[in-house]
Amino acid sequence: MKDLMNYKDCFGSVHYNDDDRVFHGKVEFIRALVSYEGTDVASLRKAFEEAVDDYLELCREQGHEPEKPRKVSE
Repeated sequence: MKDLMNYKDCFGSVHYNDDDRVFHGKVEFIRALVSYEGTDVASLRKAFEEAVDDYLELCREQGHEPEKPRKVSE
């Protein structure tokens, strides 16, 4: 999918707010709210990867399995 990023089996959306001039998104296809933002493509990608890493670490610390994203049809 062209409007999603992929990292560690997680999919992240990409949106742009022209008023704030910021890119933003969230990890898709899971119930947990994991969001991120950046001012350019590189910072958005970095924020997405950090958000996924933070989510996975939090799950480990709390002793539960991270949600598995539902299958996405290409």
